[in-house]
Amino acid sequence: MQSIAAEMRHSETAFVLEGEDGEPYSLRWFTPATEVALCGHATLATAHVLYSTGSAPETLEFSTKSGILSVTRDGAGLITMDFPAKTLEAVSPPEGLLDALGVVSPLWVGKNEWDYLVEVESEEAVQSLAPDFLMLEKVDARGVIVTAPASRSGIDYVSRFFAPKVGVPEDPVTGSAHCALAPYWTGKLGPDSLIGAQLSQRGGVVHTTLRGDRVRLAGHAVTVLSGELHV
Repeated sequence: MQSIAAEMRHSETAFVLEGEDGEPYSLRWFTPATEVALCGHATLATAHVLYSTGSAPETLEFSTKSGILSVTRDGAGLITMDFPAKTLEAVSPPEGLLDALGVVSPLWVGKNEWDYLVEVESEEAVQSLAPDFLMLEKVDARGVIVTAPASRSGIDYVSRFFAPKVGVPEDPVTGSAHCALAPYWTGKLGPDSLIGAQLSQRGGVVHTTLRGDRVRLAGHAVTVLSGELHV
């Protein structure tokens, strides 16, 4: 699986096996460099493919390194994933983190079991980041989330996600990062249901709903390529 993911060169490649005798599907995710414990957009893509076959139930369950994850689909094709919330604790930024990001005065820095989160003053500051990836790779974390309140209409917060340590310089859209962003911004803004925009070159929008220690992430997927892999 790792060799295939390295060949595919996507941020994450998902591998799914059908469970036996009613057991959940088994789902694993690999970056080009390593296996990860949780991935949102590859789970969304996996569910979309299974739904597209016409054989999957409306509620899917996946057995993963992050426990059992359930996925549902509504009549409009919106796919909702139930993920664990990843709360953050305030920390002092480690050596090299702010220099690597080019951030002088962060509003807040926190960390959970996977990632650092750095809040900056504006959407424009997030958009204009040009990190030093070689320096950022030395930071001891899976990745770094940089976020700010949104200035555009219809969006509550924006973010970008950098993970060169695990072979992903910048991820297009990161569901697992929103497991931290959802409780963080709900704590600051109030509503349980928010909309986040990830400002990568490709970009994407994630609907988040905080439910206790779980986060519901919702979005759409489309099939752009299908084929056969020869191993």
